[in-house]
Amino acid sequence: MSIRHGLLALLERGPRYGSQLRTEFESRTGSTWPLNVGQVYTTLSRLERDGMVAQGGEDAAGHALYAITDSGRAELRTWFEKPVDRTSPARDELAIKLAMAVGASGVDIRDVIQSQRRHTVKAMQDYTRLKAQALIAVESGGARERDDVAWLLVLEQLIFQTEAEARWLDHCESRLIRLSATAADTGAATATTTGAATGGTPGGTAGGTAEAPTATAPTGADTAPTRTAPPEAASPVAGAR
Repeated sequence: MSIRHGLLALLERGPRYGSQLRTEFESRTGSTWPLNVGQVYTTLSRLERDGMVAQGGEDAAGHALYAITDSGRAELRTWFEKPVDRTSPARDELAIKLAMAVGASGVDIRDVIQSQRRHTVKAMQDYTRLKAQALIAVESGGARERDDVAWLLVLEQLIFQTEAEARWLDHCESRLIRLSATAADTGAATATTTGAATGGTPGGTAGGTAEAPTATAPTGADTAPTRTAPPEAASPVAGAR
């Protein structure tokens, strides 16, 4: 998230002071990414150092006002025109958690997936309710229509994101099931081949005494899971629109 460019965009509408910028930023994004005043003023100081904003007097209440400069406007235009770089994605805690859970001792990755799926579906339902409220606000055409439209776009991005996450979790579970089945088939084929080579029957010894083969259960991601998806996971995107 670029707080720097977000503040420049707000300042392009006219001079503002720190607390005002924080309030407008959170209003525009529905407080999805809350700011504190210290963070705002730290960013303003850096923008002033870089020549992109300048202090321009005070308002009637004595608040120091900041105004965007020509250099700041040029930086803002470049930001709007340049695509967001996806070649170096931000760290995703869920992806890292599942990657670490594969084969981890004492961890059933299926439980991790199902727990996350329940949370993701709940979040999607919450975002959908907020979207309905935002649509009502936009259609009513109130004084804050611009902020309501901006908040609606943010909410829809969050809904699409949680829908994709729910589908990815389903995919992860299916992938693990397929890999477990492949590992089990490979193990059975190896046992059969070994038995035939040593005594003509699976599990046979060189002396002809047959022994029942012992199966070693794979661990972690190789365990053949039984899908026990929670009821709501059957259709994670139901009602998301």
